[in-house]
Amino acid sequence: MKTVVITGASRGIGHQVVIRFVREGWRVVSCSRDDIPMDRQVEDSPHLHVPTDLSDQASIESFIVEANAFIGDGPVHALVNNAGVSPKTSFKERLGTLNGSLEHWREVFDLNFFAPLILARGFAAALHRGQGAIVNVTSIAGHRIHPFAGSAYSCSKAALSALTREMASEFAHLNVRVNAVAPGEIETAMLSPEYDDMLPRIPLGRMGTPQEVAGTIYYLCGDDAAYVSGTEIMITGGQHLV
Repeated sequence: MKTVVITGASRGIGHQVVIRFVREGWRVVSCSRDDIPMDRQVEDSPHLHVPTDLSDQASIESFIVEANAFIGDGPVHALVNNAGVSPKTSFKERLGTLNGSLEHWREVFDLNFFAPLILARGFAAALHRGQGAIVNVTSIAGHRIHPFAGSAYSCSKAALSALTREMASEFAHLNVRVNAVAPGEIETAMLSPEYDDMLPRIPLGRMGTPQEVAGTIYYLCGDDAAYVSGTEIMITGGQHLV
């Protein structure tokens, strides 16, 4: 049985990633800030879930220790760095470079950029044993100005795209592939009604689904992508072309 580590697993894209891997027969080790609600738990699966604050150094190190203890000397075949945060004001104003605190910028980078780096290091040995794959979840906002995503979020995702390339080069020496997926407008709880205004900008004329993102992530972790590394797949319905 293959093993995958998934962050941000309690809702949205992360939860669908868990479901996809479980259905494919993988063992899942996951974390999120909160425990997985009962209505989102996957039954009858060899699944370890650890509530973890990935923006906190002690919490992320504790997760790595507990997860590696659960895995033991076995391999990890995939690491999916899905957890992320995009803060807004109480009245949903986009936080740009001129408003918002620098502390918020640091919090965003801690979770969106540094956590994937720390986790990749923490599971490097197990990934090497599994000749596995890492998938970082970036965003269309890391490649263009987005009307709703804040500057800190966009910059952190752009940095994660660059990190993906650097990791792909270095982790290749461990026989570990590293790729990224960049979702566009995906139907999750993070979306608000104003996102409907984005539909004319999407060539396919609809929002994406978390299941579609999960399917692409699963592909990048599987044997069909055995010679794919250092790439970033846009899951945007063509929005990045407009």
